[in-house]
Amino acid sequence: MSLPKVAVFRKEHFNAAHRLNNPHWSDEKNARVYGKCNNANYHGHNYDLIVQVNGHPDPETGYVIDMKVLSDLIKEHVTDRFDHKNLNLDTEEFRDLNPTAENIAIVIYHLLREKIDPQFELKIKLYETERNFVEYPAH
Repeated sequence: MSLPKVAVFRKEHFNAAHRLNNPHWSDEKNARVYGKCNNANYHGHNYDLIVQVNGHPDPETGYVIDMKVLSDLIKEHVTDRFDHKNLNLDTEEFRDLNPTAENIAIVIYHLLREKIDPQFELKIKLYETERNFVEYPAH
């Protein structure tokens, strides 16, 4: 008999600067659509990241996933990569991708998805502010 599925969560934090800008648009349209987030000198956020892993607990360990292993994966592939960086200038992932919260969550998902056993479901929740957050995938 398989144990029921359980969702486990790891919360991490990173700080990063970015600028929301579509290079195919005029300065006026970028300013109108993105407002202060289009500041030519960039702006920053204190991001809170919640990584959710769903799966059946291992009958021997009782773990869905070892949280130390999950923490190390997040540190190596996300926080070390993005913390205290200008996402537009310092990262390959956002050199040609607008670093909206939505796109950052999708990128983080793919960075971790390839490192986490496919038997587990993965969900990313990214808080850009206390009131604004995104979740990927959305289902």
